[in-house]
Amino acid sequence: MSVNPKLYHSPNSRSFRVLWALEEVGVPYDLELLVFPPRITKPTFLDENPLGTVPLFIDGDLRMTESAAICHYLGAKHAPGRLVPDTDAATFGTFLNYLHFGEATLTFPQAIVLRYGQFEEEGRRSPQVVADYSKWFLARARGIEAFLSRGAYAAGAVFTMADISVGYAIMLARHTGLFDQLAMPTQDYWRRLEARPAFARALSVQVMP
Repeated sequence: MSVNPKLYHSPNSRSFRVLWALEEVGVPYDLELLVFPPRITKPTFLDENPLGTVPLFIDGDLRMTESAAICHYLGAKHAPGRLVPDTDAATFGTFLNYLHFGEATLTFPQAIVLRYGQFEEEGRRSPQVVADYSKWFLARARGIEAFLSRGAYAAGAVFTMADISVGYAIMLARHTGLFDQLAMPTQDYWRRLEARPAFARALSVQVMP
C-alpha cells in the first residue's frame, strides 16, 4: 500500500510554494497545517524538523526543507519536461536561475522586512532596516521585468516551477506592502499566476480549521 507524501505547512509561508507545486502536479498528498512560527506554536514539531521551519516535506524516506528544491523535486518526478525542463532543453539553465532567484534574491529581503517591521517586539523593530531591505527587494525585482521582456514566464513561453518560486515572492509582497511599487508588467504577471486553478486550490486547502 502506497503512502502519500506529506507536507507540514503554515498558511502563506514559504511552504505555500510546495502546496502550490503539489496541486500543479496533481498527486495525492497529506497536509498538516501549523500556526506560524511552528517552532513556538507547536514545540513538538521540532521532533519532526529540528530546524523548526516550514516547509517540511516527507516522501517515503526522503525529508526536505527547502521550498525551491522541493518544487524542483516534484516537477522532475511528476511532470518532467512540463514543469521542469529537460536538462538538454534550451530553457533549462534559465529555469534553474529563476527557480533560485525567487527564494535567494526576492524572498530573503522581504523576510527581513517582515521580521523588523512586524514580527519583532516593538523595541527591536527598525524602520531603517525595513526601508533598506524594501529598497533592496524592489531593485532586485527588476529581474522579473527582465525575463518578462523575453517571454510570458520565468523560463520562457510556458509556466514552470520557477514561476512558483518567483510567484511566491510576489505574493509575499502583498504582505510586506511592496506589491503596489512593483512595475505593471510584474503585477500583470502575478495576475496570470493567481488565475491558475492549482493556485486557487492551494489557497482553499490552507485555511486553518
